[in-house]
Amino acid sequence: MKVIILENAYEISKQAAEIFIKQINKKPGSVLGFATGASPVETYKRIIESYEKGEVSLKHITTFNLDEYADLDRENVNSYYYFMKDNLFGKTDVDFNKVNFLAGVKHEDAEAECKRYYEKIKEEGGIDIQLLGIGTNGHIGFNEPGEEFMDTPFLVKLTQSTIDSNKKYFEAVGTEMPGYALTMGVGDIMRSKKIVLIATGASKAKAIKELIEGEVTPHCPASILKLHSDVTVFLDKESASLLGDR
Repeated sequence: MKVIILENAYEISKQAAEIFIKQINKKPGSVLGFATGASPVETYKRIIESYEKGEVSLKHITTFNLDEYADLDRENVNSYYYFMKDNLFGKTDVDFNKVNFLAGVKHEDAEAECKRYYEKIKEEGGIDIQLLGIGTNGHIGFNEPGEEFMDTPFLVKLTQSTIDSNKKYFEAVGTEMPGYALTMGVGDIMRSKKIVLIATGASKAKAIKELIEGEVTPHCPASILKLHSDVTVFLDKESASLLGDR
């Protein structure tokens, strides 16, 4: 695991975006895994800037996103599909026919949807680079702390800490946050050829300490990344504040 501590989110975004840009220019048909939330937004801005300068084209890539809220239409302003459309896809030449998402289906349809997504990732030959954030409780995607690591996509009941972190986005538009989500499993993430994780802010410091210095345990789902052969972790000084000397 390569840990890079930088001054702020902007400096992180430049280096993280460069990894994706180099990958796309080397292999235009790359399969890329994307994440939502505050952590990757600046990275997406840097990719958009490079696209606008003619330095990269996203028209041949295939994308997979980590997760989506259950029972939520993709055009809902709080869906992760809408987030990606607003923060990256709609501002570049991404081919929306190559954009893949778990659908925000109802519970009774979740098993079939998760199987479909797993098979689609396999069909595309796996993910070349997966971008991750990390939750304050150590979750990656919506793999919440629990008693076991989940291998393939599944329906998950969100923990209260995750709801507390995300409900402000729903409250802002006067809707209630779903209590469940569909997510890639830890196995899906670990089968990616390369993983890039971004964390910023003091609220992530405890999870980062557990990720980097703790044991591998499903009680901190991100800790399994220590077993992957190619992981780069970008931190600002606040998120790295609890780590030992580096």
